[in-house]
Amino acid sequence: MAAPEPGALLPRRIAGYVIAYSGRHQIGLAALSVAVFALAALPLELQRRVVNTLVDHGSFSTVAWLAAGYGAVALAEQLLKLLLNVYRGWVAEDSVRHLREVVSAAADRADHMGSVEEVGAQISMMLEEAEPIGGFTGISLSEPLLQAGILASLVGYMVMLDWRLALLGLAFFLPQTVFVPLLQAGINRRARERILVKRSISAGVLDKVVARTAGWGWAHGPIRRVFSLNMGIYRLKFTLNLLMNMMHHLGVASALCLGGWQVLEGNMEVGTVVAIVGGLGKLNDPWGDLVNWAREFAVVGVKYRLFSEFVNGLSGRPT
Repeated sequence: MAAPEPGALLPRRIAGYVIAYSGRHQIGLAALSVAVFALAALPLELQRRVVNTLVDHGSFSTVAWLAAGYGAVALAEQLLKLLLNVYRGWVAEDSVRHLREVVSAAADRADHMGSVEEVGAQISMMLEEAEPIGGFTGISLSEPLLQAGILASLVGYMVMLDWRLALLGLAFFLPQTVFVPLLQAGINRRARERILVKRSISAGVLDKVVARTAGWGWAHGPIRRVFSLNMGIYRLKFTLNLLMNMMHHLGVASALCLGGWQVLEGNMEVGTVVAIVGGLGKLNDPWGDLVNWAREFAVVGVKYRLFSEFVNGLSGRPT
């Protein structure tokens, strides 16, 4: 699909815009993401072998080679992440530039100057709203692919080592499928209202400048409303983080308890317990990043829908 020109209608949904404007780059970002998560479980396996070699009083040369392999894998992973992040940044900034040009072209295309409210919305969109939408374009496909790939690699590796211990630790992720969507829905509602209130503030400021009138008492209500909405978002977001972290630590504690008992009974190697506990620890970051991506996708989807509806309707064209 060809990239939309600044004067063209925007797709109605954020996914349509991502595909239309940066589809080719998403393929490159996806390839880099696959390369990164392909290495995710390898450091755990190298750590497991080092621990077991030490417990079994193996040779130092084996430990040295394993340590060198660990360092090489870590370096390769970090270099790939560097390339991925720089590429994401370029795609994001290019999208921000394009969205600002879209607003400018839509304003030029309109057959009238527009009301104060419309001009105020244009200012807000060009200076503020284009930033998070364009920024999301850089991570729209590569982030869930990368984090889901890391999760799949780590879970598969842990199940291969000991499926009972792995499933016990993973069981504490299940409650998150209930409370994450509920709390996220509250965040989305507040984010949408915040956009509309901030647009009204931009329009009010412009009206005062054009009319050259004094007095800013009108702004107190909207400013307080933005404050209230932001605090509501903070409370929900950090409550969500608290619950997710608690579930993670409960999973690690359970794996340590059961794994320690199995080691004392002589049914499991120490290296296996270390690898599974390490894997559970590494799961927390990609899982949290995946939840953050889903949160951002929902919020940016609301922002983009408002953005595209305004741009497409600016000159009276249907959305």
